[in-house]
Amino acid sequence: VYKATYHGATVAVKQVKKCSKNRLASRQSFWAELNAARLDHKNVVRIVAASTCAPGNQDSLGTIIMEYVGNSTLDHVIYGSGCITAKRKADQLNIAQCLGYSCDIMAGLVFLHSHLIVHLDLKPANIFITEQNVCKIGDFGCSQKLANSASEPQLCQQGGTYTHRAPELL
Repeated sequence: VYKATYHGATVAVKQVKKCSKNRLASRQSFWAELNAARLDHKNVVRIVAASTCAPGNQDSLGTIIMEYVGNSTLDHVIYGSGCITAKRKADQLNIAQCLGYSCDIMAGLVFLHSHLIVHLDLKPANIFITEQNVCKIGDFGCSQKLANSASEPQLCQQGGTYTHRAPELL
């Protein structure tokens, strides 16, 4: 993921690479990322544009341009890694921050689910924290768009990160 400027705004640009081992999985991941396209919610990373054209780069399936939310994640805050190690090393998350982050994440999930999108890889590394201290759900590479809410429960292909799966999926 690269930081760039698009029509005067700072954005994040993600090049989705072709995986030589599993081309189908690469393609599915690219299209899954676009499940969040056209959605607008303060707790979901917004997709600005996408393209399957990759001039001069045969290695890419496509490009996704997203709003830039910074490079801080909940993973960094919890485990003290990355860009905010020095800034928050001495700070522990207090109860108010935990509640605020939890409410942001839940609001994002309620919104996604109301649009029949299931993330399927929700983990601290996929929760971005803006400079305004707002959590945004990102990385929709494992997500699925359900057919409709009235239908029978649907079996989803198991995906996501093994260490962050619900116990009933193990």
